[in-house]
Amino acid sequence: MTNKSFAVIALVLVVIIGLSKSLFIISETERAVVLRFGEVVEADVKPGLHVKLPFVDNVRRFDARLMTMDSRPQRYLTLEKKALIVDSFVKWRVYDVEKFYTATSGDEFVAAKLLAARVDTGLRNQFGGRTLTQVVSGERDELLLDLTTKLSEVTKNELGVEVVDVRVKRIDLPPEVSQSVYERMRTEREREARELRSRGQELAEGIRADADRQKTVIEANAYRDAERTRGEGDAQAASIYARAFQQDAEFYAFYRSLSAYRSAFGQEGDVLLLEPNSDFFKYLKDQRGQ
Repeated sequence: MTNKSFAVIALVLVVIIGLSKSLFIISETERAVVLRFGEVVEADVKPGLHVKLPFVDNVRRFDARLMTMDSRPQRYLTLEKKALIVDSFVKWRVYDVEKFYTATSGDEFVAAKLLAARVDTGLRNQFGGRTLTQVVSGERDELLLDLTTKLSEVTKNELGVEVVDVRVKRIDLPPEVSQSVYERMRTEREREARELRSRGQELAEGIRADADRQKTVIEANAYRDAERTRGEGDAQAASIYARAFQQDAEFYAFYRSLSAYRSAFGQEGDVLLLEPNSDFFKYLKDQRGQ
């Protein structure tokens, strides 16, 4: 191989190396800046193929996707000076690449640390201006929306970062307060239980008294109807007996005597002390009862 061939190969290699050092690609999920001796010469490089000066320019890439910063639980005071333990997280992304690089040197850890301090201050101010009821249930959404808007304005200007959303995962009472709150809640529930029991007992007494009254009325009505029916039955029986007596008084007297004998001497060993001339034995002496 001649010297000319070596020269051509060397030239091709130099061209390839130069092109590799001059061309760079930015993907859709990235943001980038071009630095020349540490100074930003091209900010917010768009996705696609780009050219830079080889061995002079340097490209810094940053993740343009939405990122999550999970904060550690912090202690905040409400408007009534009641302490709460708040666990929150933040959704953020790079907004201004040049400002982000200038403020954080392109370090996501530094950016998250600076952002966490601002989120902590914002949450402290928001919780400090509202009551416990408002931050727990009533105005939580309004609180977080207001915080997200204000925080995003600050971080865009200072860090080049856009805060997309701030959310509270959990709100707890401090351990030293939880027990007292639990005891107060238990006392309140016991008081409500006692009130419900007393109302139930009062209603039960009323129902029981009404049932006893109805029972007395029903028994009285039943006794009245029974006595009336019994009286009507006795009257009908007396009427039947009277008509039977009128039809054959002698036979009726004989039948009554036989029924009396059967009742008096129905059991073995029955003893009846009467005078022999008593009317009770008149049909035993004479079939006509004379």
